[in-house]
Amino acid sequence: MTKIRAAITAVGHWVPEERLTNGDFERMVDTTDEWIRTRTGIVERRILRNGATSDLAANAILETLKNRGIPPSEIDLIIVATVTPDMFFPSTACLVQERIGAKNAWGFDLSAACSGFPFALVTGAQFIESGTCKKVVVVGADKMSSITDYTERNNSILFGDAGGAVLLEPSADSSSGIIDHILHCDGSGEKALHMRGGGSLNPPTHETVDKKMHFIFQDGKTVFKAAVVGMADVSAEIMERNHLGGKDVDWLVPHQANLRIIDATAQRMGLDGSKVMINIDRYGNTTAATIPLCLSEWWQSGKLRKGQTIVMASFGAGYTWGAVLMKWTAEDAR
Repeated sequence: MTKIRAAITAVGHWVPEERLTNGDFERMVDTTDEWIRTRTGIVERRILRNGATSDLAANAILETLKNRGIPPSEIDLIIVATVTPDMFFPSTACLVQERIGAKNAWGFDLSAACSGFPFALVTGAQFIESGTCKKVVVVGADKMSSITDYTERNNSILFGDAGGAVLLEPSADSSSGIIDHILHCDGSGEKALHMRGGGSLNPPTHETVDKKMHFIFQDGKTVFKAAVVGMADVSAEIMERNHLGGKDVDWLVPHQANLRIIDATAQRMGLDGSKVMINIDRYGNTTAATIPLCLSEWWQSGKLRKGQTIVMASFGAGYTWGAVLMKWTAEDAR
């Protein structure tokens, strides 16, 4: 029997219009544009003042469906990767389903922080490969501004708001679509990167609010060291497992957390910088949205083309990290 592969047939993204620049941060906290650029590569980020994660996700999905030329009623499943759901329940997937009119779809949220999109993509692929679904939408969306403490200088500069989505459909071509994946998690990383307030462990109280437990906490140096090793190792591993060298990969699509982490990953893979998708300078770290946001922008610009070989790589809270190898199958942008 011919193996059915899950293939990306369309991509789209949506970002808010408002920009928060390094110059704005110079007026907010004790920092400078040079300090931020040197350590992170970030120049500006987008901020959603009025709205929620479901708005980011819904707009990204609608753009994806427009690019594919199909109505929302054809979607079978919606998977929303996010750590900033509109609310605990119902799921953001349910809110998005109603918002876009995907009346025949079911869905759920997936939480894997900055690795959310690769985790959700691989999950969605299983529904395609098993024959359970024909059209699966995977969207990474996060309103990071909603959980960022803008009085704290080290972490507040990192994050922005965005949504990015892809449509998965079956492909009978065994050499196309999602070819391989390696995913990991290590719960010992919780100590270095978390948001401890708001859940069943620490329900909202005056004390949790006063202690700023509903904001991101990150031990930057510890996470940086783990991310450099994790992203580089898993990217090299998936290449070795599939007998690929740097010349065989057209694009590395890395999670956009820090330019130095991205550079280290590309070097480990033996990739020239021209083969690396980077937009961290314009959006910062949008958590689950970074990878699909890159895919969408590169596709729109005509640089991402059908048949190209792609490695996606991520590292996030949990710790969670992984890599996905695929052949791009969406028709070229017109």
